Amino acid sequence: MASIMITVVILVPTRELALQTSQVCKELGKHVQIQVMVTTGGTSLKDDIMRLYQPVHLLVGTPGRILDLTKKGICKLCDCAVLVLDEADKLLSPEFQPSVEELIGFLPEQRQILMFSATFPVTVKDFKDRYLKKYVVNLMDELTLKGITQFYAFVEERQKVHCLNTLFSKLQINQSIIFCNSVNRVELLAKKITELGYSCFYIHAKMLQDHRNRVFHDFRNGACRNLVCIDLFTRGGTFWKVWTSGVSCEFDNLRRPIQFT
Repeated sequence: MASIMITVVILVPTRELALQTSQVCKELGKHVQIQVMVTTGGTSLKDDIMRLYQPVHLLVGTPGRILDLTKKGICKLCDCAVLVLDEADKLLSPEFQPSVEELIGFLPEQRQILMFSATFPVTVKDFKDRYLKKYVVNLMDELTLKGITQFYAFVEERQKVHCLNTLFSKLQINQSIIFCNSVNRVELLAKKITELGYSCFYIHAKMLQDHRNRVFHDFRNGACRNLVCIDLFTRGGTFWKVWTSGVSCEFDNLRRPIQFT
């Protein structure tokens, strides 16, 4: 095993956000010779094990995969001084919280935990009260970035598609991202948009990873003008290139707010 131990772990809820975060860390870390590794479920466990035999200072990944590597004795966190929870509200949901808390048990007593979240639900507060004895809370004054205009249309359910069609016909839209609150709604709306004569892709968590990657790549390269998805892909500003000249539409009331970062 490599003699240089992991000193920072960044936990994120999705593979897409893990890849994006690791890319930023690598770009910054190259100036100070920091070795960055990313690991997520659905990828080769053997490759991750081989990589951990090389020096790793900063580890980015999803809770389940990092916990698996740690319990196998491959990922050593005894010198990890900093744990970052990016999208803490999601990481402390029932889906991830057990893994996050079990992972904390492998960290040394002297550690720092950083939590970043667009919302502050009771789960985040409870976690803070249990694990953070001394803490500082920093709140953003502005939740919407400059250059982004927001508006809403108050319509009934049966009017939503008509309203969307009106927006498409009246606005000069380069590309649009349309958010729904369930997988079924994503597929149904994408079909309806296609029937209206507009090019449309859809993407959601139940699709195979390779398929998701291909759809996402093609959309960002301009192969299609509209993309319907769930809030899985709002995290971490993954669509920043699209939003430069595009439109984001919240078709349903989502379970959490969309982040324009």
